Amino acid sequence: MVVSLGVVAAGLVLGERTYRTGEVMLTGVILRVISSDGVYVSTARQAVYFGLGSDQPFGLRMAPECTSAFLLLPLIAIGIGMIALRPLVAHQVLFSLLIACSALIAVNQVRLVGLFGLIEVFGTKSGYYWGHTMLGSVISVLGGAAALVLFVWLATRRPSAVRSAAAA
Repeated sequence: MVVSLGVVAAGLVLGERTYRTGEVMLTGVILRVISSDGVYVSTARQAVYFGLGSDQPFGLRMAPECTSAFLLLPLIAIGIGMIALRPLVAHQVLFSLLIACSALIAVNQVRLVGLFGLIEVFGTKSGYYWGHTMLGSVISVLGGAAALVLFVWLATRRPSAVRSAAAA
């Protein structure tokens, strides 16, 4: 299990560009659902362009520091440590990692969609500033902290059968 998680972590680092491509494609799908203007995803540039039928088209290129991949790595590292120290909790830790990593990916999508919304409302200059610098940072920090707390809570809580036996 530890080796498998190590391979996943290494894959995230080495395949970060491919991961970003997938992440920007997901953003494109979400924006197509919520936007009435045109949306185009450039997988070669890891970019999503929106507002294509409007007066203010805009493109967001997902740089390496904008991806959720590097937010997942600390959780995976903690999971590796927990499993290495207590192999019996491996399934619980893996389940917790799955939930927390999914939450982090969702948080990053919320950040990107929030950025889109602010650009739509306030225009490219103010909307981008508030969406990327302010709201995006707050969402990333709070979402990352919430995912970490969720991971630790799920990974360290005792199964319900053990809690019931301990209470009796």
